[in-house]
Amino acid sequence: QVQLAESGGGLVQAGGSLRLSCAASGRPFSRNAMAWFRQAPGKEREFVAAINRREGSTYYVDSVKGRFTISKDNAKDMVFLQMNSLEPEDTAIYYCAADLTRGRWPGIFPYEYEYWGQGTQVTVSS
Repeated sequence: QVQLAESGGGLVQAGGSLRLSCAASGRPFSRNAMAWFRQAPGKEREFVAAINRREGSTYYVDSVKGRFTISKDNAKDMVFLQMNSLEPEDTAIYYCAADLTRGRWPGIFPYEYEYWGQGTQVTVSS
């Protein structure tokens, strides 16, 4: 069994920052890529950012480029999402995903990932 645990969500004013963390545990898996997705009320889950764990290359959805940064700590089996200049439109539940097994890099669709965390709520007030 593989577990992904997100943390770091919360309530922040527009223009503020949050840092999300995702810790992986359990049996070994490929961990070829890890990603962050988000889902706002009444909307589909959407891709935010992905990181290739071996090469460190990254990919972002256009709406967060220049504001969000995905990073990793392979030794601790963790992935992070630094979110700056937050906007009310960033309000959503943020999910960590791992193991790009059903698609190819950068893996922008939820079905492409094998494992998911439970999510952490991010609320940005105007």
